[in-house]
This record gives sequence, structure tokens and C-alpha cells, in this order.
Amino acid sequence: MNAISFTDVTKRYGDVLAVDGLDLEVPAGSTVALLGPNGAGKSTSINMLLGLLRPSAGEIRVFGEPPETAVAHGEIGAMLQEGELIPELTVAETVDFVRRLYPNPLPREEILRLADLTELAGRRANRLSGGQTQRVRFALAVAGGPRLLLLDEPTAAMDVESRRTFWENMRRYAAQGRTILFATHYLEEADENSDRVVVIARGRVVADGTAAEIKAGVAGQTVSFRLGDQPAAGLESLPGTTGVELQAGRVTLRTTDLDSTVEALYRKTTLDVRDLQVHGADLEDAFLALTKES
Repeated sequence: MNAISFTDVTKRYGDVLAVDGLDLEVPAGSTVALLGPNGAGKSTSINMLLGLLRPSAGEIRVFGEPPETAVAHGEIGAMLQEGELIPELTVAETVDFVRRLYPNPLPREEILRLADLTELAGRRANRLSGGQTQRVRFALAVAGGPRLLLLDEPTAAMDVESRRTFWENMRRYAAQGRTILFATHYLEEADENSDRVVVIARGRVVADGTAAEIKAGVAGQTVSFRLGDQPAAGLESLPGTTGVELQAGRVTLRTTDLDSTVEALYRKTTLDVRDLQVHGADLEDAFLALTKES
């Protein structure tokens, strides 16, 4: 069964089309990164998954149920960008308050450990930093042990060490068979922590696959080497090559197929190739290309 299913989902705000015929399926047990520029429809889609908004058209199912039913059964946990904590309560009191709302919550100690909050359990909410507050929001999202976890910019305001710890804990949580869908502007997080990346722009899916597949589909790969005084004629005809740049005795080949270009460089030319450097497109290159095209 799919954890998430969008079928031709549209959401309008008056004349503004926020989500435009979105089709998306997320199998249970997977970790999916949702990428898109501001205004692409990410937050609107997450709010519809939570039953906070109703689609203007189309159908959404969570484990085969309408979102509001899945929420009522404790199947979904969410960590949103908004949401204030009760300032007078300690971290432990806040976690206890929320976990009692669920039929089968996780033990308090496990929740605090997952969110790296054990040492902050006795601190009041109004004395937490921005990053610590984010970690409490995560603790509240997992308090009920949900099968589906939705995260909207989960590591905003966290420092580098806190982000690393957060994702280590997240991978442990996902390893228990849970489904994770997270929206982020930190593209390296999507690259390193997801099984699959979905890129949306103007409310529609413009790319869907592993991070490696999406990066491979962008013509941002290069092969460069020191050419010296050797002739550059014929390099543009090498397999996969889309462009040749020559500067200060160094040539750079832009290619859609790194392996074929490098193999042909050695097998089909008589050049003395020195100081070879190969660079593949990163997820940021792919993201910018895809959203620009859309």
C-alpha cells in the first residue's frame, strides 16, 4: 500500500493556482525529499496531506484513507514551520502533554533521545534557542509513533552539529519502517538523506527519481585536463560532448555522458592527457535547471 497518494490534485486560492493537477505516489517505508522554489506548492501540498486544507479537485489518500481519518487514527505526525510552544512548560512536560493525545505513544525517554533533548528535559520552552525549539517540534511530531512523518524545513535554525545529529536520528526512525516526507531548502540534505527526490514547480512534478538519476539528467557534467600546446580540434565530436572551452592551456568538455567522453578521450585521440579532472552535476545544478525550465 502507498503511504501517500495524490491523484490529479488541484488547489486554488481565488485566481491563484497553487497546486496544478499533482500526481504523486509514495510507497510505505520510503524517505522522500520534496524540493521546489518558494511558491511551488510544497507547503500547500503538506497542509492538504494533513487535512488542514481541502483540494479544489482531485483525491488524496494516506494509507488508503482520507487525510483527516489518518490524522484521527494517529497515523501522521507533522513538524511545520509555524507553531508556538507553551512558554511555562518544560520540554519534558510538553512532550508528556502531547504524547497523551495518542493511543499508542512512544515512551517519553525514547522521544527525548530521538530529538536529542535528554539534557534539556527540565528547561522551560521560553528559554530554548531557535534550534532547540525546532528539536522540540520534532519530538512532538514523533510522540505518537506515527507511520507517516511530514517535515517542513525541519532543520531551519539548527547549527551544523545539530543538523547532523537530527538526520542520524531521523534515519534510525525511518529504519523502523516509517515513511518520511520532508521539504527542505538545504539541497545537500535531500541528496544525503532521501531514497527519492521529487521536484515541484508551479504546483506540478517536474522531476521524480533518486538524487543520482536527477543529477544525471542535467547537462552539468565536465571533463577537464591540461592541453598545453596540443591542438583542440575534434574534441567537440567526442561522444556526449556538448561544448568545449579552452582557457590558459586547459580544456573543459561539457558532457551528458562522463564515461563515454573519458573513454573516447583516451581511445580515440592521440592527446597526452594530463591533470584530468571530472566533475558531475550536483543537486543544486539539477534543481536550478529544472525549476528554470518550468
